[in-house]
Amino acid sequence: MNKLLIFGFVITIFFSCSEKKKEDKELAETADQEVIAKENNTTTDVKFPIYDFDGLEPMLHKDDGKTYIINFWATWCKPCIEEMPYFERVYAEQKGNNVEVILVSLDMPNMWKTQLEPYVENKEIQSKVVILDDPKQNDWIPKVSEKWGGAIPATLIYNKDNRTFYERGFTYEELNKELNKFIK
Repeated sequence: MNKLLIFGFVITIFFSCSEKKKEDKELAETADQEVIAKENNTTTDVKFPIYDFDGLEPMLHKDDGKTYIINFWATWCKPCIEEMPYFERVYAEQKGNNVEVILVSLDMPNMWKTQLEPYVENKEIQSKVVILDDPKQNDWIPKVSEKWGGAIPATLIYNKDNRTFYERGFTYEELNKELNKFIK
């Protein structure tokens, strides 16, 4: 009788565990579908180009006679927001000197429509804004610069003759001073 009772108990546990696993699997699949749906909704109609690092990388190596200021930033980064007017001012003053500013947003997908777009519109940002959406930071950060620890703001200034990476924020004067080393 005890063996039969124990056997019945084990069978009951086995079936309830397999039902639990089935429920967990169904919940996980539903959650995955919801995440995919949210991601698809997030990227729909975003006003800026979205790149993985392979898509962005050519912008970091152009040889077309221009000087590029590539700023990695995010709307949630206070030092990034503080220095943004300086990049805009430099762009307005220097675009006639073949200087191009590219603002690479590292905002998360759920922030693109709610924070990034309103910020750019409200501040009337004229520089080119692109989104880098690549979760493999450990792979692409050292490709931008071996010196980069991953903190933002971070800026790459380059042209065909010179290339310098800065893992820090800028004042207007500092940014101009560094840019002048490139456009002599």
